[in-house]
Amino acid sequence: MRWGIFCDIHANLEALDAVLAALAGERIDRYLCLGDIVGYGANPRECIAEIKKIDAPTIAGNHDWAAVGLFDIAYFNPAAKAAVLWTRQNLAYEDKEFLKNLDLIHREEELTLVHASLQNPGQFEYILDISSAARTFELLRTRLCFIGHSHAPLIFIKEGENYSFTFQAKVKLKASRMYIINAGSVGQPRDADPRASYVVYDSESEDVEIKRVPYDVQKAQEKIIKAGLPTTLAERLAAGR
Repeated sequence: MRWGIFCDIHANLEALDAVLAALAGERIDRYLCLGDIVGYGANPRECIAEIKKIDAPTIAGNHDWAAVGLFDIAYFNPAAKAAVLWTRQNLAYEDKEFLKNLDLIHREEELTLVHASLQNPGQFEYILDISSAARTFELLRTRLCFIGHSHAPLIFIKEGENYSFTFQAKVKLKASRMYIINAGSVGQPRDADPRASYVVYDSESEDVEIKRVPYDVQKAQEKIIKAGLPTTLAERLAAGR
């Protein structure tokens, strides 16, 4: 089985289209979406439609929940808050119902999906270091856990009582280890690389690879500005911040 796994699209249709086009050449058997389809960008409805089209099991991100009133927008900075309010006004009823019905955790075969962490998943706590990863490892009941939320790809590893992490793009999995794999962000990377990020997991070869693909950043920026969203949300796309 080959899995195409991605998250943090953030209503960036140009980035999502680029990722789906890249995955179309990867012999993918199943798509998985780790949440935050909406927020920040100018095409929330179109991005939701694309996720529905590929029939990808999808979990809720904090922006998805905020857009339908399930997560307090006091959590967000002013630009993100403005984007949430704009998104609420620009979603159709069926879009809101789709987001409302997303689960926080999804398990499939040997995989667990959660947007942020398994500890209090509805509070969307970041996994940024070994100590925060360890708390999710303690709750993990499968060998692999795929996450997003930080917009920066990273792989945490547990072997026995030992923990480590790697920024290595391709990892050969070992049966004696557990992994938390951050897929990065499709629509708003924050690791100084503006290219869209996604993951391909091959359960036969036991390879996990974080991949990048360029997209039309300028077009996504122009849409954000034309929609009247904060200009900082457009500017940061070019820097990958």
